Amino acid sequence: MAHHGLSKFSLFSILSLLLFLGACGSSNGGDSYTEKMAKEHEGDTPVASPAATGEAKGEVEESAVTYAEIEGKAVRGFLARPSGGANLPGIVVIQEWWGLNDNIRSMARQLAGEGYTALAVDLYGGEVGTTRDEARSLMSAAMGNPAAAQDNLRQAISFLRDQQGASKVGSIGWCFGGYWSLQTALLGQEDVQASVIYYGRPEDDTEKLAQLESPVLGHYGSLDQGIPLASIEQLEKNLESLGKEAELHVYENADHAFANPSGTRYNEEAADQAWERTLAFFSSHLGGR
Repeated sequence: MAHHGLSKFSLFSILSLLLFLGACGSSNGGDSYTEKMAKEHEGDTPVASPAATGEAKGEVEESAVTYAEIEGKAVRGFLARPSGGANLPGIVVIQEWWGLNDNIRSMARQLAGEGYTALAVDLYGGEVGTTRDEARSLMSAAMGNPAAAQDNLRQAISFLRDQQGASKVGSIGWCFGGYWSLQTALLGQEDVQASVIYYGRPEDDTEKLAQLESPVLGHYGSLDQGIPLASIEQLEKNLESLGKEAELHVYENADHAFANPSGTRYNEEAADQAWERTLAFFSSHLGGR
């Protein structure tokens, strides 16, 4: 992994204690992850960061598209691609914990400008968080129904391949989306050729990681308390032991969300370096311009 400068109880008390312990044991990993992200985003707001203000290269065409149906409801995403482009490599673009907002759409446009068909997916059922509490609630609901998110992402891959003619597909996500970017690669297996993770929760299940077919590029901040360095080191060891191709970078003096399209945690030096690596990674494994 690379580092960069840049007494006695009454019966009532006993029963109360047992109920409390039971409640603690019933909380799932998704809730724990959500609370860690809420702590990392304390005082944050989804204002556009410099990442979201970049201009796409060349002419880009865009549209809202229905790419999936989940639990009987149509799911709408945002599609961007070079004007006149067809059968290009595809990228599943996965939202931060704020949701599919204009800043994520901007990242899809920028990827389209690099020669990709970029599909920004929606894992929040059309809702977007504008405050930390709203984002926490939306993320908690999504993490509490992983089957729906998995189905959503599988259909996103199929949409790019079957309806957009993408011979190769990659994934990218930030924060909440970083976790789901790796999950997209695990779900798609041979149908996904590249996965980029921006400070998403590492997968620690080696049986799942053994199914990984795509190379992985990971970006993490050294100051991130929600995704501690030890967990990244363990992920790197697990991937190495399984013979998987992975390149994980830790950026010094960068916090969680240092490259988010939305928010106030932006670190220009780290974000620029990570984006440069991201584009080179996609170019190497997917093609593009």
